[in-house]
Amino acid sequence: MRDFEFVTLTPQEFDAFSSKHPQSNFQQTSAMGRLRTMDGIEVEYLGVRESGTIVAAALFETHRSRFSTFSEVHDGPLCDWRDREVVECFMNALRRHAKAKGAAQLSITPEAPYRLRNSDGSLIEGEQGEPADYIVDTLKACGFEHEGFTVGYTAVPRWRYVKDLSGISDEKALLKSYDKRTQWSVKRASSMGVHVRELGVGELGVFADIERQTAERRGFEYRGEGYFRRFKEAFGGAAHFMVAEIHVAEYVADMEAKRDALQAKVEALQAKQAQHPTTRTERQLGEETRNLEAARKRLAEAAEYAGDGDVLPAAASLFVENPRETVYLFSGSVERYKPFYASALIQHWAMLHLCVERGVGRYNFYGISGVFDDPDDEGRGVLEFKQGFNGYVEEL
Repeated sequence: MRDFEFVTLTPQEFDAFSSKHPQSNFQQTSAMGRLRTMDGIEVEYLGVRESGTIVAAALFETHRSRFSTFSEVHDGPLCDWRDREVVECFMNALRRHAKAKGAAQLSITPEAPYRLRNSDGSLIEGEQGEPADYIVDTLKACGFEHEGFTVGYTAVPRWRYVKDLSGISDEKALLKSYDKRTQWSVKRASSMGVHVRELGVGELGVFADIERQTAERRGFEYRGEGYFRRFKEAFGGAAHFMVAEIHVAEYVADMEAKRDALQAKVEALQAKQAQHPTTRTERQLGEETRNLEAARKRLAEAAEYAGDGDVLPAAASLFVENPRETVYLFSGSVERYKPFYASALIQHWAMLHLCVERGVGRYNFYGISGVFDDPDDEGRGVLEFKQGFNGYVEEL
């Protein structure tokens, strides 16, 4: 007979268990508990001990309003889903606890893939692609109702895009792992005077402003600068608010150098063609003349950007570190500076510095809509951007 005990854990006990668990994630941390508490949500750290050892745990939220009370566990609970005795013990205890809190409902979103898919959404063949029906069956047996195999965006994504970085040890290998278009975008941004840096607490308004612009343009909820400040306060050094900035003087100098080099090349080809005309030289001259015209156009555009300032924030993203992974959680970009590919460079920076250099083999791009065959789907642009980094899909 197994000896189980339903217990309340300290934040320190919970973090010690969570940080080493195979399903460890930012939602199941005391940092997230601090953030939820700041937002007026009641938080508890609950667990199951077997013979004194913690075998399952969850950050348990109770939401109260004038109209209703409900409980939630985001990306949890943390447990061995194949150990049905532990799962049933914990689920039944959580249900009783929610009822004692006066909750009309207990919702959970397990940190467990139902099925893994290829980058294009197609099913992976073999054992990896087999559906985890045993988790659904166990939870139904515990009295839960499955909300269905839905598509579309939700607060806690049911569809996620993930990149496996295991075996990648340096920037060259990382860059090579992307598709050709994304490799070009990253290199292009680097050559156009775009640099990535971390924002200080006093600069979070820059992040919030870019996020607000993006929310208004794409029609999603803007959480407000206060939320991001609370997030940083709760997560501390594990939360990285990054900005990609265009250094205009550097960009202009680079464009001038390219223009001058192309001008010299065109003049040399003109002289060569005048002295000894050939079809090949004529073709080269035409190509380089077009390149020169394009460089002049970009230089004229650079002069326009200079009117915006010396250093221009073009894109911003929030990344959260966890022992198991780094999560790309929020982002925004300035539409005017789209030609600088700043968003691609930020992703590359995060994977390199927050994963590869830390020895973390999992980069979580977080939510996608789960729709792969509709070019008009609202999440199409986000999906294609993430697919450019060559990952895979988790259907939760």
